[in-house]
Amino acid sequence: MTVDVEDYFQVQAFAGCVKREDWDSLPCHVEANTDRILTQFAENNTVGTFFTLGWVAARYPALIRRIVDAGHELASHGHGHQLVHQLSPAEFREDLQRAKGTLEDVGGVTVRGYRAPTFSIGPQNPWAFDVLAETGHLYSSSVYPVRHDLYGAPDAPRFAHRVASGSILEIPLTTLRLGQHNLPIAGGGYFRLMPYSVFKAALKRFNASETRAGVFYFHPWEIDADQPRITGASRLAKFRHYVNIGAVPRRLDKLLQDFRWARMDDVFAADIAASR
Repeated sequence: MTVDVEDYFQVQAFAGCVKREDWDSLPCHVEANTDRILTQFAENNTVGTFFTLGWVAARYPALIRRIVDAGHELASHGHGHQLVHQLSPAEFREDLQRAKGTLEDVGGVTVRGYRAPTFSIGPQNPWAFDVLAETGHLYSSSVYPVRHDLYGAPDAPRFAHRVASGSILEIPLTTLRLGQHNLPIAGGGYFRLMPYSVFKAALKRFNASETRAGVFYFHPWEIDADQPRITGASRLAKFRHYVNIGAVPRRLDKLLQDFRWARMDDVFAADIAASR
């Protein structure tokens, strides 16, 4: 169970109409929404991994401590939600170090995991894994083996595998193989689009056929039907962001009850340990 901790105005779908320099002037909902998730997890006896922006940690240090104190894994989502394939290796290294330093200083724990914003690591930038290793990370969950206009590496391995000369464990987002195609069943917008019964059946089929743990992800803004509406975005961007957003808390309750969930560093503990 993973949460990508970012606010509604930081998503890639709105990158063309929300200026980065305006982030601090917009009403933030990430703290309140993440607290709602912490409560929902506690009520369902669930712990998970929170891939958190350094930008969020710098502004809400008490939230980061609440995540850690509740028994969840604190991991990195980078600092400023910049797409990795738009950064140079030096810029990526700076972003990683800044985020890791902030998260560790505030959370008081070692940060070992990383997830790239918008799954922006793939065939075009394999060097990113080497930089992750150089900056002290042990695992990544940054590759989504699907075909999508904003992200995806459909030909990438579907299961955990070693990269960067074996020093990093990449744990891809979960897909169900149907014929020659990978069906995305890891959460996000697909979790809101699919009827819950279909999503549940697909995840159960994956567990049974692959005998592996699935990786699920969502964002704090996905439980927030009252978030400010962004103007100027395309119809497609608005659809992707807002579709069925009010149904997520109820669906999430079902998901937490229908499956057993844990932290990434616990589920993949043996494989991650081998990265040291």
